[in-house]
Amino acid sequence: MTSTLTISHLTKRFAGVEALRDVSLTVDAGQRVALLGHNGAGKSTMMKIILGLIPFDGGAVTVCGAAPGSAAARAQVAYLPENAAFHPALTGEEQIRHYLSLRGEKPAQAVDLLARVGLGDAAKRRIGTYSKGMRQRVGLAQALIGKPRLLVLDEPTSGLDPVSRRDFYALLDDLAAGGTAILLSSHALTEVEARTDRILILSGGRLMAQGTLSDLRRKAALPVAISVAPAAGQRDALAQALPMARANGDGRLHLDCAQDDKLAVLARITGLPQVADLEVIPPSLEDIYSHFSRRDGQ
Repeated sequence: MTSTLTISHLTKRFAGVEALRDVSLTVDAGQRVALLGHNGAGKSTMMKIILGLIPFDGGAVTVCGAAPGSAAARAQVAYLPENAAFHPALTGEEQIRHYLSLRGEKPAQAVDLLARVGLGDAAKRRIGTYSKGMRQRVGLAQALIGKPRLLVLDEPTSGLDPVSRRDFYALLDDLAAGGTAILLSSHALTEVEARTDRILILSGGRLMAQGTLSDLRRKAALPVAISVAPAAGQRDALAQALPMARANGDGRLHLDCAQDDKLAVLARITGLPQVADLEVIPPSLEDIYSHFSRRDGQ
């Protein structure tokens, strides 16, 4: 399968400083890929290169089978910045009709596009009266023009309330199901943890890790947390049976174990008569990100 986005050994320097160092990755059709990294890690630089806004110094980049920034690539790529800005005197419909005209599309599609992002009732209102979240949704409607093959999103849920965030990710799910490749940069780790197919972690301009959440958990080899609830009147007996466990004042016992030991530890715990219930808590994306993302990039 041909990848929608292919980056091979990408390098970019600014005044002798390497903003990106030997970065290689792919994003396939229908994939939702999260790009994570601290401020200055190289995320924005990578996005600008993909969009053809700045040149690169080494490696190769192919966007929808074409060179980044070429007419062929621009026709198939859409971008939503963190802070979308539009003319405050225009209505949402007028703004989207304008963008449709620029893209050679029928302006009459504006109402449907705005309804798709939850702005159907506000289409006739001036953008100057919109909240930040509503302006962000205007930007998303603009990004959907022309059914792009690659959607590049930079902190796309900035300013959105929880319900709007849920609806936004549901829309991304629909786009991915239709074959659109999605590259999404975000600091909202709890959001992307369950709503992306693959994760890329940049630090100091280098790609420190990539893969599914399960892949990264295995690579990081972080401990699994287990929380055990004792049966009635059995807390002390359970503590004696699990001397490695600790009490946190919530009435439960807590312990950590290595990934490879998880099944053996669970078998031991479930075999104890003093146990009423247990909860297995795998490393979160935040834990994994902290493990791989080092600001010095070393």
